[in-house]
Amino acid sequence: MADVVLSSVDDGVAIITINRPQARNAVNGEVARGLAAAVDEFEGRPDVRVMILTGEGGTFSAGMDLKGFLTGDLPVVPGRGFGGIAERPPAKPLIAAVEGYALAGGFELALSCDLIVASEEAKFGLPEVSRGLTAAAGGLLRLPRRIPYHLAMEVALTGEHFPATRLWAAGLINVLVPAGQALTGAVELAAKVARNAPLALVASKQVIVESADWDAAEAFAKQQAITGRVFTSADAREGAMAFAERRAPVWKGE
Repeated sequence: MADVVLSSVDDGVAIITINRPQARNAVNGEVARGLAAAVDEFEGRPDVRVMILTGEGGTFSAGMDLKGFLTGDLPVVPGRGFGGIAERPPAKPLIAAVEGYALAGGFELALSCDLIVASEEAKFGLPEVSRGLTAAAGGLLRLPRRIPYHLAMEVALTGEHFPATRLWAAGLINVLVPAGQALTGAVELAAKVARNAPLALVASKQVIVESADWDAAEAFAKQQAITGRVFTSADAREGAMAFAERRAPVWKGE
């Protein structure tokens, strides 16, 4: 049987692909464990600076495998949640490349990412309410922080499909591309991220993610605790030297 999660690395960019096209890339336990394992591998590899999550066969993911759910095959990893990443996304930047449908848990996987590149023909939705369920893998928590309140409510309460064009206009999608070009667009965006210093990328993401819950009085102290080592790193010195010498920096992640 083919691997349900595929991965590759090129020029600092790791691509993680859900490979169940016959099931519209629905997430079962095997996929969840595969995604968690791929993320763990790339988190530990110094040659990887950014990751892309996508789906095989023209669909991002239709969400939880409901047939598996009925037999007790839950698509969660303890401590990491749905798909192995919903509750604990990677420290490194993660980009969703969305073609076709990103529904239910599939949409929630996209919301677990830091950036979204989508086809103009892609459709997003949280149809859980129509199945007697709720979007408990981060959809209800993350969506109202990314788009206007009333639009988030419409997505969550109607269970309908929403075109990528509407969510792009609302600011949820970073790059909108022609059909079939989502992965290409994501690789181009990833290249812009990957050319930057590894420590600075991880610290910048951490501050943006965690600062949403910080009190204003303690925000700068908490930021300093995260970013302090970046300013004293070898990469910081390399960045300054490269600028002065008018050359491209050579990052070491140190």
